[in-house]
Order: sequence, then C-alpha cells, then structure tokens
Amino acid sequence: MRWRSFVAVGDSFTEGMDDAYPDGSYRGWADLVATRLAAEAGPDFRYANLAIRGRLFPNVVAEQVPAALAMKPDLISFAAGGNDVLRRNFDPDVFVPRFDAVIGRLRSGGSDVVLFRFADVMARLPGQRLVAPRVTLLNRAVGEVAERHGAILVDLYADEAYLNPMLWSTDRLHLSAAGHRRVAAQVLTALGVGCEEEWLMVPPHPTPTPWLAARGADLRWAGRHLAPWIKRRLTGRSSGDFVTAKRPVLGPVDAG
Repeated sequence: MRWRSFVAVGDSFTEGMDDAYPDGSYRGWADLVATRLAAEAGPDFRYANLAIRGRLFPNVVAEQVPAALAMKPDLISFAAGGNDVLRRNFDPDVFVPRFDAVIGRLRSGGSDVVLFRFADVMARLPGQRLVAPRVTLLNRAVGEVAERHGAILVDLYADEAYLNPMLWSTDRLHLSAAGHRRVAAQVLTALGVGCEEEWLMVPPHPTPTPWLAARGADLRWAGRHLAPWIKRRLTGRSSGDFVTAKRPVLGPVDAG
C-alpha cells in the first residue's frame, strides 16, 4: 500500500448524501474507500473528508483545496462542478481552465489524485435539454485533465448501471446506499485495491409504474425536493450553509 493518508474534497457526492449511518450522519463512498484502504495500510492510515453539500466549484477550491494541500496526503479525491452546471450562469470557458489549474496544483504537491466523470443523473430530472450538454462537456474536460496531469480517472458516466433508479435516493439527485457502495468499488478498482464483491451488486430495476401513478410521484417529488431547491436558488441560500466538514483533519479510521 503506497497510500498512508487520504483526503476527500468536494460537495454532497463526496460528503456521502444520502447514505446514512445509524445516527443519521452520512457515510458515502469516500468513507467506504477509506475503511478499505485502512484495512490494507494498517493502523497508521489517516483520513479526512472536507466535502460539504451544496458547495460550488469556487468555494471548494478556495476553502478545501488549501486545507487538503496543507495536509500533504498521499491520495486526494476531487469531485466538484456538479452544482455549478445546474446554475444558469455556468460558463465552461471559465470553468475548464480553472479545473485544469486546480488539478495541476493538487498533483504538484505530490499527491495521487482521483477524478470522476459524473454518472448520468439527468434522465429523471427537469432541465435535461440545458444541463445534459454541460455535463457532457464537464465529463470530457475531466478526462482530458486526468490524462494531462496523470490523475486516476473513475468513469461513472460510462457505467449504464447508474441508469437504474435504485442506485439513487428519493431526491433523484444523490446516490442511494447501493449507489455509494458501487462508486466505492469502482474507486478501489481504479486504485488496484480489492473490495467486497457485493459492493458492485445492482438492485433489480423497480417494476414499471403506470403513467398516472408516475405523474403523481413526479408531483410529490417536485413538492418535496424541487420546490425547496428553487427557493434556495432564489434566496441565495445553500443546503450546506450551516454544515461543516465531517472529518476536517486527518485521523485514524476503523478498518472494520
């Protein structure tokens, strides 16, 4: 094991929504990866998770990247930009060079860096015509940046299993527990580390819903999840306004 420390950087995807521990806090793929790496590396392994839900790319770069670099970890995961592509003012001509620059900074510190092509989440969300091309552009840029800087690429977009709604939570935007387990397995595979085979298992697709019942489910989803999201956008608020990083400093991990 060449990795004795791991720092996870990003937004809700890396914080672990919606994969809850019994106490209601979030676990997610990064905690699962850290647990497996700790089992391989032994008691000296250290892990920090700086990710906070709702964070935009500039906030991640300004708040989390300096902290991650200061820790000088062997391994950093970086996943940001997903919230940005949902904003009306997203500018790829500005975003892509900044993304390239920050990955260059992370790599220049000597850390191995894990990057992600995001899974196709837009199939069941409104705004697909506007957002889907942005996601395609972002994923293409991630691949190019990973190759340019020698980062480790985890290509979730190429995995059709994520078209299964059972890998997503009821808000249709965040991964379910099964989704997080699958991501963890793919990260560990990219790192050349083994994992539990059941982490890759995909639940059966749900039974097709009659049209009328499906529209009712859409309306309930809009009231519970879409409307609050729109309200936050209109009021300039974020779901992570009063949230702090769950593991702000490097610390030991229970290897299970």
